[in-house]
Amino acid sequence: MIGKLKDLSFNRDGSQNVTVTVSSDFSQMYEELKDQQITVEIKKASKHRSLSANAYAWVLLDQIAARSGVKVSEVYRNAIREIGGVSTMVGMKDEAIPGFQESWQKGHLGRQIEIIPGSTKPGWSNVKIWFGSSEFDSAQMARFIDSLIQDAEALGIPTISDKEAEKMLG
Repeated sequence: MIGKLKDLSFNRDGSQNVTVTVSSDFSQMYEELKDQQITVEIKKASKHRSLSANAYAWVLLDQIAARSGVKVSEVYRNAIREIGGVSTMVGMKDEAIPGFQESWQKGHLGRQIEIIPGSTKPGWSNVKIWFGSSEFDSAQMARFIDSLIQDAEALGIPTISDKEAEKMLG
């Protein structure tokens, strides 16, 4: 659901009220969830990629895997690591890493983590976290498909024209 942040107020007990305006009808969900504990995620709205872009990415991934003899899942995960802007670095307690990794990757083939040595804080590690393509915005998906097209062409796999790719990716 797309909305806009409208107001932020502070209560005496330290809690905060956030007001969000939405253009679609929220009344039914409000009635179902009011006075219950909920999870809220607020992030900047971005243009979503088209399903045809996602479908074409998987066609390319499948053809690259078939031509190279590498599992599709491995081609996919490697391709994600090759493009920029789809990862972040966080500091994390060493003891929390296994649980975080399990929950982060559960049900998401593209989500990955890598422990980067060199934390200056004892008992902590730097962890690089990659997002999966289902979480990519249009610009990230365009870079992902461009990278796949280059890989496919290097293997002699026919791809769509630049004009077709531009039209598909918007």
